[in-house]
Amino acid sequence: MINVDFVKKLIIEQFPEYSHLSIDSVEQQGHDNRTFRLGKNMLVRLPSAEYYALKVAKEQELLPLLKPYLSIDIPVPIKMGNPSSNYPFNFSIYKWLNGTSANQLNFDDKSLEIISLQLANFLKELHSINNINGPPPGKHNGWGGGHLIVKDIGARSQISELDGIIDGKTSMEFWEMISKIKFNKKVWIHGDFAFGNFLIDGLKLSGVIDFGGMAIGDPACDLVIAWTFLKGKSRQIFKNEMNYDADTWLRARGWALWKATFDLCEMMDKNSNEAIRQKKIIEDVLSE
Repeated sequence: MINVDFVKKLIIEQFPEYSHLSIDSVEQQGHDNRTFRLGKNMLVRLPSAEYYALKVAKEQELLPLLKPYLSIDIPVPIKMGNPSSNYPFNFSIYKWLNGTSANQLNFDDKSLEIISLQLANFLKELHSINNINGPPPGKHNGWGGGHLIVKDIGARSQISELDGIIDGKTSMEFWEMISKIKFNKKVWIHGDFAFGNFLIDGLKLSGVIDFGGMAIGDPACDLVIAWTFLKGKSRQIFKNEMNYDADTWLRARGWALWKATFDLCEMMDKNSNEAIRQKKIIEDVLSE
């Protein structure tokens, strides 16, 4: 079990210079990694499985190169831990970033309008970086930013399973249409631009974290936040600021449909609050 005592042993073994620092578990742990605060200014991030460990070396190499181009804080790697007899994967020590995860906060319409501009500015900076080489979409990032066809089998299966819970006919027709749209422009993408990866301080976007999905690919996958987090006027502000062509927004709706149907299929209670949220995302995606 990855807990505080386990992490203390890893730190003593590999980074004895930090052995005097306190270690505390971070609330709201994600599925991919286990995170612990190390002293006041650092955190330890340990992949929970081999697949997620593929992202560690990539983040260690590329995040320091991307950071100078971004006005919002991103994780800064300090050290990389090595596999050992106690833990089989590489892991990272990062600078601690201040802020509260957006998935722990409630936002009114005006707050979303303000934050939508900040999200758009961050993505425009990231998508504009053109002098740093990076990996294409692949296994390392779940094929995020690749052609939608990589999700074709899964999307069709999910839509069929949910027929009657969602508008299966319209969903399938929409998927068949947008999954054929190719993209020509490849940019640096975050790859998991979700509200759980936004740090908020007041009404300010103070940090963007979890770059394990980054690659150079289709920007459409980063635009899904328009439906998963934003709504109404804030959604329109974001879309206007991003200023992508109609086909890119169609592909973004395709990524949103795939993700929402995937998440909904995973839920036992199709009438839970989270299930209702996913159904609303699907409804909005189809109705635009």
